[in-house]
Amino acid sequence: MTPAGLADFYRNYIACLNRQDWAALGHFVHDDVARNARPLGLTGYRAMLEHDFREIPDLHFNVEMLISEPPRIAARLTFDCAPTGRFLGLAVNGRRVSFCENVFYEFHDGKIRQVWSVIDKAAIEAQL
Repeated sequence: MTPAGLADFYRNYIACLNRQDWAALGHFVHDDVARNARPLGLTGYRAMLEHDFREIPDLHFNVEMLISEPPRIAARLTFDCAPTGRFLGLAVNGRRVSFCENVFYEFHDGKIRQVWSVIDKAAIEAQL
């Protein structure tokens, strides 16, 4: 896949997340996906995302920066949302917070196979 093609594929993946179109998730995510070196499989990855949307009803993924170098993507995602209870061990309890996530993806067989993610927890702490 070309860098532009992979970037378009990734943007479609983000749109799938924002629509919560779980039936289409397997089009983008490998059956053997792992996140931060923890094997989840497609079912576990979907469960993680569904949990995130339950805990953060207004969750919306915004791509601020995207670098595509097949077979990898690097992205900076921004969020402005109000988690309902605890988030990353912090008592957010419905307060609106803004933060970023720096995430790297590696693709295998045309799908996301590895995800490495770091959320800027310090930015959330500073707002609380």
